[in-house]
Amino acid sequence: MNLPANTEHFPPVLSLIQQAKLRALSTVNQQLLELYWQIGEYLSIKVAEQSWGKHVVQQLADWLAGQEPNLRGFSAQNLWRMKQFFETYQSDEKLSTLLRELPWSSHLHIMSKCQTAQEREFYLNVAVHERWSVRELEQQINNALFERTIASPLKVSALLRELHPAAEQIFKDSYLFDFLHLPEPHHERDLQQGLIKHLKQFLLELGRDFCFIGQEFGIQVGQKDFSIDLLFFHRQLQALVAFELKIDDFKPAYLGQLEFYLEALDRDHRKAHEAPSIGVLLCKNRDHDVVEYALSRSLSPTLVAQYQTRLPDKALLQAKLDEFYELAKLESGQ
Repeated sequence: MNLPANTEHFPPVLSLIQQAKLRALSTVNQQLLELYWQIGEYLSIKVAEQSWGKHVVQQLADWLAGQEPNLRGFSAQNLWRMKQFFETYQSDEKLSTLLRELPWSSHLHIMSKCQTAQEREFYLNVAVHERWSVRELEQQINNALFERTIASPLKVSALLRELHPAAEQIFKDSYLFDFLHLPEPHHERDLQQGLIKHLKQFLLELGRDFCFIGQEFGIQVGQKDFSIDLLFFHRQLQALVAFELKIDDFKPAYLGQLEFYLEALDRDHRKAHEAPSIGVLLCKNRDHDVVEYALSRSLSPTLVAQYQTRLPDKALLQAKLDEFYELAKLESGQ
């Protein structure tokens, strides 16, 4: 008589199957991109040496369709995109590995919407690291993540930089919460509840490896009770991350409150294998000089960031980016 098996031993088999599928899809994508690269290189040479134009490429597309009626993805427009793909990255050897990590649709978004090599490299790196879907990548490009990140470098405390060197690549100086539709004016409770209600979008804006623990996370010190607005855990940093929400301008006193919470987390809640907790003070506005002065004497791993409920004017963002580049040139002596 065959007795029912203990199914708790079955999941590892499913996991092996799923991992094999992912590897197969990755291999297919890499081969496809290699093919597009080779076709793009061939077309680039023909255009340069034999003056191939749109008419010839259209004839090529028609000829391919006649040879392989079920062939998809080789229209004249897509063939020109393959040429653009090759010519865009042919001199960037350091990006060769990254290029094959993203699907073709992601490359199309990057090539069509990014203006500079630095911007393309930025989105390639972040999209691979965060494992963005095509839709997520498109959303981040539309939300001007590059301009917001480059034009406003993150300011962190010295201890955060020392304890968590990767933090400056993980956290942002400004977070965009355009999905909240908050009233003006709004209260801290509105902001907190909105972020919880739209937790998926909030996590996408925060970035990969943030795990939500809870809102109004309770801590007790002596005979008094306190609560942290939002508490997360970051898998890569192996640290608790406390978010304090403020709907007004940054005040140095807010930093003292956050440092108190971090001390309580590290003493009473942090596990032995975890790194020191991190504090993020999220304000509606802040004066950069005031933030810099406050963080320079901070003895805790903290940072101050700004939240925005709507995307700033792109012309203003571009002006700030141009100003940043000019300042960088002056500092480098060019």
